[in-house]
Amino acid sequence: MTISTTLWSFALVVGLLTLTPGLDTALVLRTAALGRRRRAWGVVLGIQTGILVWGALTSLGVTALLTASQVAYEILRWAGAVYLLWMGARMLIDAWRGIRTDGTGEAQALKEAETLYEGWRQGALTNLLNPKVGVFYVAVLPQFIPAGAPHFTTGLLLTCVHILLGLLWSMALIAFAQALRGWLQRPAARRALDRVTGTVIAGFGLKLALGD
Repeated sequence: MTISTTLWSFALVVGLLTLTPGLDTALVLRTAALGRRRRAWGVVLGIQTGILVWGALTSLGVTALLTASQVAYEILRWAGAVYLLWMGARMLIDAWRGIRTDGTGEAQALKEAETLYEGWRQGALTNLLNPKVGVFYVAVLPQFIPAGAPHFTTGLLLTCVHILLGLLWSMALIAFAQALRGWLQRPAARRALDRVTGTVIAGFGLKLALGD
């Protein structure tokens, strides 16, 4: 298998994965839809940072130790589950407070830091605390590294393909969310968005906690 064939084959696999609606998509859409464009790009960069870390660790063989160690995997799994449940619950509580206080909850939510760093931290934590991303890389990445090719360099190159596709898809998501920004400026629409996104994120956290 040539490196060119490898890149295209890997791009097809991770491209389908990227397009599949999931936690990352929900987080980026929700942040961008609320008009926080800078924070949304921070979330995107944080997610891609997490992917780069998982790809680098897999290329070095480190994540194989994670999947081999039940204790390490369980610690990371529960940390990720708690974080996602907390984040989802906070969105649901904010939406509920918005209804109870006739908009004061909305004003409080809009005070959330509009910074690239805050978004990056949220995206990175969401990705790095998800051991299933590491398991995916351990199971898939080595299969696309041709025999005789430098393992670490090729692994990073493939990871960069995944990152590039993620950035392109995120660009489309943010543009779509911005197009709906006018409608989502309505308090009721923002509360509905928080309810849906909070439920999705909490659901991922619960699924991770149950080990499904």
